[in-house]
Amino acid sequence: MTTPTMRAIRLHEYGGPEVLRYDDGVPLPEPGPGEVLIRVHAVGVNPPDWYLRGGMTTMPGETGSTVRLPVIPGTDVSGVVAAVAPDAHGFTVGDEVYGLLRFPSFDGHAYAEYVTAPAADLARKPPGIDHLHAAGAPMAGLTAWQFLIDPGHDRPSPFQETPHRPAPLGPGTTVLVNGAAGGVGHLAVQLAKWRGARVIAVASGAHEAFLRDLGADRFIDYTRARPEDLVHDLDLVLDTVGGPHSGRFLSTLKPGGSLFPVFPGEFDAEEVAKRGITVSTAQVRSSGAQLAELAELLDAGTIRVALDSTYPLAEARAAHERAARGHIQGKLVLTVPQD
Repeated sequence: MTTPTMRAIRLHEYGGPEVLRYDDGVPLPEPGPGEVLIRVHAVGVNPPDWYLRGGMTTMPGETGSTVRLPVIPGTDVSGVVAAVAPDAHGFTVGDEVYGLLRFPSFDGHAYAEYVTAPAADLARKPPGIDHLHAAGAPMAGLTAWQFLIDPGHDRPSPFQETPHRPAPLGPGTTVLVNGAAGGVGHLAVQLAKWRGARVIAVASGAHEAFLRDLGADRFIDYTRARPEDLVHDLDLVLDTVGGPHSGRFLSTLKPGGSLFPVFPGEFDAEEVAKRGITVSTAQVRSSGAQLAELAELLDAGTIRVALDSTYPLAEARAAHERAARGHIQGKLVLTVPQD
């Protein structure tokens, strides 16, 4: 009997965007316990995709790697349920769904025509948006949600000993989002506004109109001025850039304020204690339940996913090359042909 196959992007070696190979004849996956099979319509492109491509095979906090070459990258997916395991609940064949698959790990395998997914990682796609915009939402949306609204779990990030706790948001609070035009940043701006906060967006000048349209109350062009020279007494800084320079935002916060670096940085513990600042990071985790909450906001238009650019699945290399150029406005998404 002929084994069903599909087309997928696979890595046969690690390296630059050129190692992303569009393969035919890839075995069609079968859903395991608690899983569904999805006919993929669109795939979101995220940093872990190029980390894996570059040779990172173990997520922070994992004890070992599950990656075996050739491997299909990708975690963010939107598509239609094609089959359901007997013990998978909540979905039937034909349902439109979206999700962040098996994260944190490199076992998403979403750059393909079909993918299996734990039912618990999925939610129904918001009917008011298409598959492209839905595929851009899961990782970026859940990162913003778990940092700002509700982690949904008590597991600490591998980079700190205590679980992350979001800071209160609402009228009278001021939030600065650094890297506000990117995938996480542009959704964080909208979630903070939804909660009633005043939002200051930091990005390069080309993104000002975009971010003001999303609701930013103030815009700072970091190529022309340093945010730490312009703003003070903030309640919260969400730094989606993070890294070694994140500590410069400590001076912008009021006593008792919070600094949340998405990518952990280095901080002077003495200065943090002196200022009474909470520095905390989280590791995003798959959550169908939280995606269902996000779906309501996406469907209502309360928040929206912006697409920087889209590429056919076969041109994943071009999408990764676009990511490497930086200054992305919103999300990169791969489209999957339905022939």
